[in-house]
Amino acid sequence: MTAEIDAISEHSCFGGLVGYYSHKSEATKCSMKFSVFVPPQAADGPVPVLTWLAGLTCNEETFMIKSGAQRIAAELGLMIVAPDTSPRGDNVPDDADGGWDFGLGAGFYLDATEKPWSENYNMESYVTNDLQRAVFDNFPGDEAHQGIFGHSMGGHGALTLGMKHHEIYQSISAFAPVAAPMDCPWGVKAFTNYLGKDRKAWEAHDASRIILEVKGAGIRNRILVDQGLEDQFLDEQLGIDKFQDAAGKVGYHVDVRRHEGYDHGYFFISTFMEDHLGHHAALLRPTEEATTP
Repeated sequence: MTAEIDAISEHSCFGGLVGYYSHKSEATKCSMKFSVFVPPQAADGPVPVLTWLAGLTCNEETFMIKSGAQRIAAELGLMIVAPDTSPRGDNVPDDADGGWDFGLGAGFYLDATEKPWSENYNMESYVTNDLQRAVFDNFPGDEAHQGIFGHSMGGHGALTLGMKHHEIYQSISAFAPVAAPMDCPWGVKAFTNYLGKDRKAWEAHDASRIILEVKGAGIRNRILVDQGLEDQFLDEQLGIDKFQDAAGKVGYHVDVRRHEGYDHGYFFISTFMEDHLGHHAALLRPTEEATTP
């Protein structure tokens, strides 16, 4: 059965189309929203697809408005899909204390096992199943050529889902990812609530632990990570060094680029977006077709 979606709005952009859509998700048991940039090359046949996972407090609009990616994606012939960061709705639970780092807008791209969160907060299943069907049943994407990338909490999601689901994603990159969530306040709060107090269960959702097990399986080339050195969350929340050290132990090539003067926001992301799209294009398209800007 074809997954049904509802168009919210569509906008011409660099010869392609930016659209915002909604659909019903079995995983989250609520209506979910996502955005898509379809490049002009899709008129001639399926194109590679990148899934962008956004960070805390963001939604399906953030990337399309702030990243500046569409011009480059249009040149490279890449479709970009950006889902919301959590389930939402009147019956979806939220942080009782009103915190912005947990609950609505903070799904952490995992499947919760603890009540009441386990009813709706199943973002890993949503991204790797429901969103897949919504996209490939309705847009001219090449399901065999997919990459995943993201920022902050979404960088955590890109690393973990990319490595765990290498049968789906052939390329991975991240901006300022929460790369060792078991060892930072954001991660400990989210994992305790979503997954319970057993830290062993957390390891399946921590990139610095996962990379010790996957050993590069299914990944054609390196993981690209960009990190600003003026990032206000670098020391307490992100754990880039732990992730890089873990990768080194198993010989997994992670290219971590550190940049003086850049913070955690979308000005940083937009500055290096061209490099990330080129990284994915080189891995997802046949060699003779790939162009790294």
